[in-house]
Order: sequence, then C-alpha cells, then structure tokens
Amino acid sequence: MSDEKTTRDLLSQLEAVRAGLMDEQRTEAVKKRRAQGAMTARERLDCLLDDGSFREAGGLVQPDRSNVLSRKIEAPADGAVMGVGRIEGRVVQVLAQDYTVLGGSIGAVADRKMVRLIDCAVDSGQPLVMMLEGGGHRIQDGMNAAHFAAASPVFNKLALTSGWVPNVVAIMGQGFAGPTAYAAMADFVVMIKETSTMGMAGPALVKAGTGEEIDAQTLGGSRRQADQNGIADLAVDDEQQCLVAVSRFLSYLPSNSAEGAPVQPFSDPVDREDEELLDLVSANGREVYDMRRVIDIIADRDSVFELKPGYARNMLTCFARLGGRPVGFMANQPKRKGGVLDVAACEKAAHFVALCDAFGLPLVSLIDIPGLAIGPAAEDTGIGRRSGRLFYEMATATVPLVSIVLRKGYGGGYYAMGGGRAFNATAAFAWPSAEICAMSIQGAVDIAYRKEYESAQDPQQSRQAMIDAIREQTSALHAAEDFGIDDVIDPRRTRQILIETFNTCAPRRPDRSPPRRRSISPI
Repeated sequence: MSDEKTTRDLLSQLEAVRAGLMDEQRTEAVKKRRAQGAMTARERLDCLLDDGSFREAGGLVQPDRSNVLSRKIEAPADGAVMGVGRIEGRVVQVLAQDYTVLGGSIGAVADRKMVRLIDCAVDSGQPLVMMLEGGGHRIQDGMNAAHFAAASPVFNKLALTSGWVPNVVAIMGQGFAGPTAYAAMADFVVMIKETSTMGMAGPALVKAGTGEEIDAQTLGGSRRQADQNGIADLAVDDEQQCLVAVSRFLSYLPSNSAEGAPVQPFSDPVDREDEELLDLVSANGREVYDMRRVIDIIADRDSVFELKPGYARNMLTCFARLGGRPVGFMANQPKRKGGVLDVAACEKAAHFVALCDAFGLPLVSLIDIPGLAIGPAAEDTGIGRRSGRLFYEMATATVPLVSIVLRKGYGGGYYAMGGGRAFNATAAFAWPSAEICAMSIQGAVDIAYRKEYESAQDPQQSRQAMIDAIREQTSALHAAEDFGIDDVIDPRRTRQILIETFNTCAPRRPDRSPPRRRSISPI
C-alpha cells in the first residue's frame, strides 16, 4: 500500500491547522480574554463585519524564528488577524491585533502582513480599518540589526492612504508605541474609556527612561489623549460602542475619494422649520447658548456624529446629513471661551476641513466668534503661526462651503471661519442677529476714541453713544447692503436653504491653484 497522501488527506491536514487558529481550539487564550473582560481579535472582527463576510489572509503564517531570541516562540497568525470583509455591505480591508499572542506585539511577519493589507486598501480603493491592542514592536524580533536596520515601510504605505481611502484605527486596549504611531496617520481614532491607552511608550519604558513612575491610564488614557490632547477623536464606554463608532464614521464617507459620498434615504422634511431657532440665539452677545442645539435642529434628525467632542470644546466639528447628504459642520461654541479661536480650536477645525475636502463632503461654517485668542498666554502657544493652518486648509479646500454668521463675526476669526468672500464660499449668509466687524466694538472705541469720550461732560454716556453708533453699522443688513454676504436669512429656513444650495451647486468649487509642485502647510 502506498504511503503517498491523497488530496483529501492534505486537505484534512490543512483544515486541522486552520482550526487550531480559531477561538474554539484556543481555550486558554479565550479564557484569559474573558478574565480581562475583553473580546478576542476574531470576535471583534465578527462583531464589526457583516455576518459571514470575513475572508482571512495570512492566517497560516509562522513567526520569524531566525533570531536567537525568537527560536522557540509560538505566535498563531503572528498575532495579527487580517483580511477583507464588509461593513453594511461595503468592502473594507481589516486587521485585528491578537493580544493573546505575545501581548499583541508586532513581529516581523505581522509587519509584512500589515504592509500587504495597506497595499490592498490603496490598490482596491477600499477603507482601511485596524483594531489595535498591543505593546508595539516585538522585542524578540526587534533586537537584531539584520531585521530592524531596513526599517518597516508601514508608515510610508500609510501615508499613501491619506486622502484616498478612509483610514480608521480603534485602540481596543493597550496602545502604547506602535499602535499610537499607526493611529497618528489615521483619519479617525476611537478609544475605550478606562481601557484604552495611547502614548509613545508605556509605564515600564517611561520608568526606565525617565525614572518616573506612572500608571497606564494616567499616562495615556482617554482623558489625556482624547479630551486633553486630542490625538483620539472619540472615547466610548465599551468595545461594542467602539465598533459601532467605526461603522458610523465610515457611513458618512465614500470608499475612496474618487466616489461620491453616500446619500441615504430620509424622511425629515426639507422645509421643516423650527421656531426654537428664533429664541435660541439672542442678539445680546453676552447671552450664552449651545451651538450643538443649532446643529441638531438644522440637520436631518438623529444624523449628527461629533468628532473630538471633549477636545477644544470652543470649536465643534460634526458629520451630519442634510436631505440624506453627508456634510461637515464646523462651528464656534459660545459656551466655551465665548467661541474664541485658540490654537487647539484652529488645529481641530483645520484637520476636519481637510478630511471633508478629501472625501467630498460639503462644509457648513456656523460663525459666532469674538476673534482669535490674544494675550501673552495665547502667544506662548504659537498662535501667530499655528492658526495659519486653518487659513491654509480653508484656502486649499474645494468642496462647497456655506458660511452663516449667527451672531458675532469679528476680526481674523471671521476670516478663518470662511465668512464673507474670504475663501470664495459657495454662499455666505447671516442671521438677522449677526454683527460683523473688524474687532470688538468696545475695544475699538477704547483704542480709537478714548481721548474724545474722556473729554466729554459725561464720559460713560459719550462712550456708550459711540458704541451704539458703531453697532448700527455692523448689522447683518449693512453687511448685505454692500454685498459682503449674499443674503440675510430667516433662521427657521436655514435647513431648507442649505439643502437647496448643496443640491444646486457643483460638487467642487474651482481650484485656482497655480502650477506648483505642492503647497506648504504653515505647520
């Protein structure tokens, strides 16, 4: 009898090897995940992707064992489960790091798998989604010049995704070092509160390098990295919400920048008017209101998805829909610092403008701004240079842009928000409550007319009379009279006017750039 194996024998052997990679055969690894209150990498994929849509690539790989430190390691799929699947019917390239395999560390073979995944995303024009949890480069593979000297091309590859396909990173647990570096290149980063961490190095390396002892959450938890530093766009309560956020973010964007943004059916009437808008924004500039409420009323019901809600809270950046069409709202938030533009707000808005422009989402700029931040503290943040990033992105963007001044439109902040003709807006509007001028009226009077009103019989009365006289000239009606804006609109009709404007304008404004090689961002 021949000892030669048949194809059926070889197929059975293959199926046995493949089964050994599945959670059902890795009971100890699954048990550890349960003890940690976390899903396995494959469970995360099952939760994110449409049922039965995942097709794995590279599952059978073995780790590199040519290094003296790695001769005996066991690493199923080299700790990275990757392949192609669907999210709400859309094909995505997806990877999940497996924390049960050497702490999710990135081995030499896993790095090659990641390069392959990114290449597939770029070549196919499909979104890239990475669910990351691990400690960065695998020590066993990295402490060897033969492996490390050439350096990984991952970052070069990730840069190719920028502006071409959506690049999404979910930090599902420990994310120091490598995962943080990958997230830096992403369009959207989501963390889990009290679970996820981000940073250039974890507590052990920090102690070794600086002598400082610090716990992981204090060093790089969501309160620091999402709310304080803004390197993550969103922090949610658990893994399920994290994966829902990934899916929802992608729902506003096309698969790549050559496609149109996905328009959804809607039932919210185009001509819906809400009386609340007449009372929400008072003409009194000292009365505070919540700009989020304005966006909620204008947009299709339940369609608002805010990015970086805890960071630079004087600026709001939200995806939403108008008549089923995805749009981007950027808005000053009077509840925080009066809506002033500081460095954090400028950079938050600038990145959002670039994101919307890359993927063809029209922009709505809601303006209520006292100006750019001033004073020594503001100067120490480098606002003179770093605010230029917002001007730069507004000038570079070619998607339709509609600006609306709700109340204050003062100084350079008015320019930066795209007011009037500053950046060739598709349309520039104001509400009747708008007040548009070069600077604070009170400040202008004190600078230009102090000697005059102080010499009057009643200085305070004289000063107030000057303020009132100037205010009469800063009204929305005066702005429209000289065609600085296109129209003064009834706040209740804002929704309808925006939808009609975007339905009748071209998908891009003319790009009047000269024949240069590239432009240079101020920062």
